[in-house]
Amino acid sequence: MIESIILWCLAILTAPFFAAVIIKVKAFFGGRTGSPLLINYYTLIKLFKKGSVYSTSTTAVFKLGPIISFACAITVLMFLPIAGHNSIFSFNGDVIFILYLMGLGRFFTIAAAMDTASPFEGMGAAREAYFPIICEAAMFMILIFFYRLTGQLQLSAYFSGDNTIALWNLGGAPLLFIVISFFIILLTENSRVPVDDPATHLELTMIHEVMVLDHSGPDFGLIELGSFCKLFFYSALVSRLILPFDFKISAIGFLIFIIGLIIVYVAIGVTESVIARYRMDKVPQFVLTSFALAFFATIITLEFIK
Repeated sequence: MIESIILWCLAILTAPFFAAVIIKVKAFFGGRTGSPLLINYYTLIKLFKKGSVYSTSTTAVFKLGPIISFACAITVLMFLPIAGHNSIFSFNGDVIFILYLMGLGRFFTIAAAMDTASPFEGMGAAREAYFPIICEAAMFMILIFFYRLTGQLQLSAYFSGDNTIALWNLGGAPLLFIVISFFIILLTENSRVPVDDPATHLELTMIHEVMVLDHSGPDFGLIELGSFCKLFFYSALVSRLILPFDFKISAIGFLIFIIGLIIVYVAIGVTESVIARYRMDKVPQFVLTSFALAFFATIITLEFIK
């Protein structure tokens, strides 16, 4: 348990660092040196030193939004088997609880955006409510796939110890579809290119960024840190799938996990460097690809794996 708590704390503390890897990769493709890898820590410290400004049109919902969304993000990490180690909390059906917990954080983020009475933030909130619906459908299809292989609805049953290697032994090639589907969900849930561009400042094209325009100081710092933790959660799942190796020596297993994380973050940076953001009417087609891949993997599994 102590080891799991330490890994959970490390995940929260290092999430901003890994997110900076994406910035470095994009700077490399742009022929620039880019910001230092500690840039997100500098930004968070600066935000937490400032004060928050609230509009007279907002209510307590606006103040609760950043707190609850951040709390949901770090709570989800408590169920994550980091580097194959046991998670802090685990029970049968916790995967469904995790999905609803992330939905709760999204709900309060949307509610806080709507509370500002800003048409731009309302537009971003509508998009945020629409696109993740498809992601949730894809996630439940992936759960059906995992349940068909393991007979359990528990995150640790998929990603702890040698369970991930067992998944590959049972699932085989269809699991490649699941990895790609997970990566598409990662890009969508975290508002990355080609779904959204976190670097843009044009309200008409933004999704997540436009919802947090009125947040400032520590409130915005909590939103940013929660976003880093959420990105870490999805990246850790993909990392564990692409490098499922389990070693008896914890240090080697942890090193493999870190390498997998860096690969995922670099892949995100490369994707954002070589692909332009899609038009809003094309985004649902891109997100639906994740559901289609998970659906095909599940059908193949149901038909051929007995």
